[in-house]
Amino acid sequence: MPPSDSASDGFAVLEETARTWRPDDVRTTDPLDPAPAAALSAVLDLPAPAAADGEPLPPLWHWLYFLSWPRRSALGADGHPRDSGFLPPLPQRRRMFAGGRLEVAAPLTAGRPAQQHSRVSRVVPKRGRSGNLLFVTVRSEYRQDGRLCLTEEQDLVYRSGGAPPVPPAAALDTESRPSAGTSPWQQEWRTDPALLFRFSALTANAHRIHYDTPYTTGVEGYPGLVVHGPLLVLAMLELVRREQPDRPVRTLSYRLNRPAFCGERLLACGGPEPGGGPDDTVRLRIASHREDAHAGADVGFA
Repeated sequence: MPPSDSASDGFAVLEETARTWRPDDVRTTDPLDPAPAAALSAVLDLPAPAAADGEPLPPLWHWLYFLSWPRRSALGADGHPRDSGFLPPLPQRRRMFAGGRLEVAAPLTAGRPAQQHSRVSRVVPKRGRSGNLLFVTVRSEYRQDGRLCLTEEQDLVYRSGGAPPVPPAAALDTESRPSAGTSPWQQEWRTDPALLFRFSALTANAHRIHYDTPYTTGVEGYPGLVVHGPLLVLAMLELVRREQPDRPVRTLSYRLNRPAFCGERLLACGGPEPGGGPDDTVRLRIASHREDAHAGADVGFA
């Protein structure tokens, strides 16, 4: 069946955006105060701060830094910014965080200033099964003391117009447990509204799907508060810090597949592939009774 005129028009808007949208690069400096790292350690219920002054930040904990705090009047009805340099100019724009990659030349050190240089490196329109989508890749480099430490790419997906792409959902099940399977590394994990609220505050994330239940269920159509994708990724990486604390992470790729909801029983699990050598990639995932992999990650070591 050929696409409808409205669908064709919508894809044309995405094509034009991909062709003409060239946002300016963003450069930011942050002192990397150890306090946010100590706060996230408490939010994750760790026994001590993961990084004190002068110590290396764990992989992706730079997400606590280089934050943007737009004025309240600059936020949309969903709590997300209405406009910014890296948000494509689309009508009725909806954003999804799809995944990303990280290369670690050296970890950032808490308590010493670092510089971030971010740019949009790729913009691609695609026709998906659920509608037309715009894929945007943001590439960031992080330097400290003049040295390139981290190179990160984040893949963001945008939809223009229409209702939220949320399928009808059954009642939220907070009792069923995920299957443990045969993964050598396992950590049961449950979320609550306080955890999500505190993580939103630490990452300057005002999107209402993470803390406003009436909005989340009544407007967006989810069965409950949505667990942050970055929080799922960090929960997976805690397995690596627990099981192999002395192995420096050099490469990381992660995918966000399906949303997890507050209160569900989750399992962070994974480990080295069976029969693999010590340098093989570790494969991780977040499972529930509904999904084998709400999120997944591959971690490589030095």
